[in-house]
Amino acid sequence: MSSKAICIRETLYSAIRSVSAVSWLFARSPGRDFTRNVKLPFAKLITLILSLKGSSITCELMEHFGCTKTLVSEPAFVKRRGRLLPEALETIFRLFVENTRPSNRYKGFQLLAVDGSDLHTPTNPDDTASFIPGSGGQKPYNLKHLNALYDLCSHIYMDAVVQGRHQYDERRALCDMVDRANAAYPAIIIADRGYESYNVLAHIQEKGWKFLIRVKDRSSNGIVNGLELPAQDEFDVPIRLALSRKQTNKFKSLLGSKNEFKQLRNYTFDYLPMKNKKGLDIPPYIISFRVVRFKLSDSSFETVLTNLDFPPDELKQLYAMRWGIETSFRELKYTIGLSHFHAKRPDFILQEIFARLTMYNFSELISMSVVIERSGNKYAYRANFSAAAHICRNFFLGRVAPTDLEALIPRFVSPIRPGRASPRHPTVKYPVSFLYRLP
Repeated sequence: MSSKAICIRETLYSAIRSVSAVSWLFARSPGRDFTRNVKLPFAKLITLILSLKGSSITCELMEHFGCTKTLVSEPAFVKRRGRLLPEALETIFRLFVENTRPSNRYKGFQLLAVDGSDLHTPTNPDDTASFIPGSGGQKPYNLKHLNALYDLCSHIYMDAVVQGRHQYDERRALCDMVDRANAAYPAIIIADRGYESYNVLAHIQEKGWKFLIRVKDRSSNGIVNGLELPAQDEFDVPIRLALSRKQTNKFKSLLGSKNEFKQLRNYTFDYLPMKNKKGLDIPPYIISFRVVRFKLSDSSFETVLTNLDFPPDELKQLYAMRWGIETSFRELKYTIGLSHFHAKRPDFILQEIFARLTMYNFSELISMSVVIERSGNKYAYRANFSAAAHICRNFFLGRVAPTDLEALIPRFVSPIRPGRASPRHPTVKYPVSFLYRLP
């Protein structure tokens, strides 16, 4: 495993070197910034931002440089990172993803879950895209939204889009991530109800990928509500739908069924122009999918849209795997430190978001490569991510040798118990105050 860990670290180092080689592209003032030989050159600044945790800036600097008289001051660090465009950390994240593309597949497909998570950032009224004024006695705050594409088989983030709360548009973020993804790898997009949209389905179809999206039921205003479907509790209906901006007599005569024709009017759909030029006959856009409704329990059912040919039971199991992105958000925020920011400025916050995503992938790739052996136990084990992330961060900084890494991570493990009959329900332990009486 040590050789694989060294390879993963070298890949991240290579991404940093690639960005450093063209540092002027990521400088706020090209030709002036990052031209002098100082304590925090470009590559070292990047490394420092990548290694930030949840401590104060002063503590982070003392841990990184040591408590010596040559310690970089907090104002110097803030001034230096102010010259760095956030695109530098985003580019490193994308280079690292592209050069460590995992081979884990499900029947030849990458399983890509998409979801979003809100990020509370330090209050900054100047960041109007994310600032939310307080109401009803509540203090004002800032809220950003992280849209992420997550590989469920390899447990790493493949792409991300950050939006201010007032720019919140999960469907557009997914379309953008699908469009710029590498089409050489077939994938299945697994999404929850918030992504229900003909435009989303079309972008995935144009990519040549598959989708599995949970949608609103027949009683709600959604795609299913506009189709003719059986009245029974469970069904599997193939749909081939022609989408058009106009409902001409030609379309009415050829496509009279709700399951064959849909007029989009003013809905967002990128593959049909909003207005047709006179005399231009624009053909409808054809989209094909299945509407599958299956039972979850005696009294609950779910409806999904998919262009897969898997049976309903397999679709149910496949959709359940989407929960992996939910647990990854928890680890990203509280283990890697995305719930703690070291600045208020929007560009600094973007730097730290992509730095945390990179370090999450770095830690996950290494910890997933560790072989955990526990003879005589009935459970399989995996590396404890909290401990592994701390060890991997020190490995990235060169403070842990590869052989020590291989020995340390297996010491901290957690059992894998699929289908546990009695799941644990952790309780919150609140702090207790003590009153000390002086003698």
